[in-house]
Amino acid sequence: MSEAALNTADGGGAGAFSAFERMLSGRYLRARRKDTFISIIAGFSFAGIMLGVATLIVVMAVMNGFRAELLDRILGFNGHLIVNPVDGDFSDYEELSRRINGVEGVRYAIPLIEGQVLVSSGIGGNGALVRGIREEDLRKIDAIAQNIKKGTLDGFSSGEGVAVGIRLANSLGLRMGDDITLISPEGDVTAFGTAPRVKAYPIVALFEIGMSEYDASFIFMPMAESQLYFNAERRVDVLEIYVEDPDGVNELRKPIEVAAQRPLFLTDWTQRNVTFFNALKVERNVMFLILTLIILVAALNIISGLFMLVKDKGRDIAILRTMGATQGAIMRIFFMTGAAIGVVGTLAGVCLGVLLCLNVENIRVFLSSLTGTTIFDPTLYFLSQLPAKMDVNETIAIVVMSLALSFLATLFPAWRAARLDPVEALRYE
Repeated sequence: MSEAALNTADGGGAGAFSAFERMLSGRYLRARRKDTFISIIAGFSFAGIMLGVATLIVVMAVMNGFRAELLDRILGFNGHLIVNPVDGDFSDYEELSRRINGVEGVRYAIPLIEGQVLVSSGIGGNGALVRGIREEDLRKIDAIAQNIKKGTLDGFSSGEGVAVGIRLANSLGLRMGDDITLISPEGDVTAFGTAPRVKAYPIVALFEIGMSEYDASFIFMPMAESQLYFNAERRVDVLEIYVEDPDGVNELRKPIEVAAQRPLFLTDWTQRNVTFFNALKVERNVMFLILTLIILVAALNIISGLFMLVKDKGRDIAILRTMGATQGAIMRIFFMTGAAIGVVGTLAGVCLGVLLCLNVENIRVFLSSLTGTTIFDPTLYFLSQLPAKMDVNETIAIVVMSLALSFLATLFPAWRAARLDPVEALRYE
């Protein structure tokens, strides 16, 4: 050992984390022939932390993207506040919607007729929900107006055609211009009872908003025609209110009730979807805990690797102590050895995780074509594409957690190395 190194090894000649300590820590990280097994353990620890961090980032990003996309589609398709009458019906819906539209924070109030029907074609049938709506209101719903794949909404109110979800049309083998038959149990009352109402309507528009539940079950019909079809002349069933800030919808309840000048039953979007979003939240938290175990297992590998390294380097530690190295210096050397694995593994995991998040949909398509299976089936997961949305604060939390586990894993082996008795270590040398 050189004179400079001897001087640096002296506890009084070097500060904490000095160049000498960093040099020794780096040498212990590089494998020599007799240290191959220790190096393999360090490699597994590095790979475990890298994969754990990357997997955690990707899964959390996909969960965030899944929730954000669903929330955007649900709130873009449905009103943020649903208004039902308490006494009587909404025969004054035009005046009522005009008053509600005047409330500050309300974007628009849309009157709707809603009814369940059975739809059929030449090759089969299906259930669907019909919404009667005015053309000017339908154009306000961007989720529909901006996702018309075929046809047009021009002249929607003046005609007798309907706008159909593209998945529903495909399941029935229908195309633009074909007639779709609607069957409603609320038909004409006869001497023999209520006869189902059956009527065919031409398809004038096909929409696809990217959420399979809506694309496969919704039909939009002109308001006047839907009132005739469902025996609801001069009235509507509900009003859907779209607001500027969906998260602050509760603050608008009282102003809307005052503007309506009549008793109302209000249901906001959080109440209608509370079970669904709570389930997503629970699943997200559970996935975070499960995937954290990957990083914890990798940290335990650091502990075992450092213990073996300390045992193998017992003679070197004893020599350094007899040369004047303090217990603190020995502890810092082995701390940096283990911490380096955690730091480099975490940084590599962040880079890998970001790369996977940016290309998650391409990876899904590639794996689907490679395995011949459908990954992320839209009929099960509602969305047609796999979304990923990284959250900066969440990513920082993952990095901090990974580094903390790695640092904690190095403390005990480093402390044991510092407590090694030089006399006992050199007795049999």
